[in-house]
Amino acid sequence: MDDSESLSHSKWECKYHVVFIPKCRRRTLYAQLRRHLGEVFRTLAEHKESRILEGHLMPDHVHMLISIPPKYAVSQVVGYIKGKSAIHLARVYGERRRNFVGQHFWARGYFVSTVGRDEEVVRRYIRHQEQEDQRLEQLNLWR
Repeated sequence: MDDSESLSHSKWECKYHVVFIPKCRRRTLYAQLRRHLGEVFRTLAEHKESRILEGHLMPDHVHMLISIPPKYAVSQVVGYIKGKSAIHLARVYGERRRNFVGQHFWARGYFVSTVGRDEEVVRRYIRHQEQEDQRLEQLNLWR
């Protein structure tokens, strides 16, 4: 199974696990935002010739497995996705809510990890993150 892609003069396989949060970890990613953001992220990634292979929007953070060509820096692509999605959210939802922060929706930083041959482990982790968080919350109730 050869997953490598190609540009005009190179073959590549660069996949990253990226996690970022909204400012103050606001739990605003549910409801109508959650359904809408997945498509927005995919469209923005395509603008930078990248693909979101797996993704999950948690109530207070975003997990994604993204394939980025080596001609782009990870910070460039993640910054583009966060910036343009914040502008989009401000335009679409900003007038409906008084406390919507608009173009400052996402916190400044992010977590990134390269994905090597353990891609399936990362995919499983992203898919089941929500159930794992709920399980840990249940365990903390007994403390």
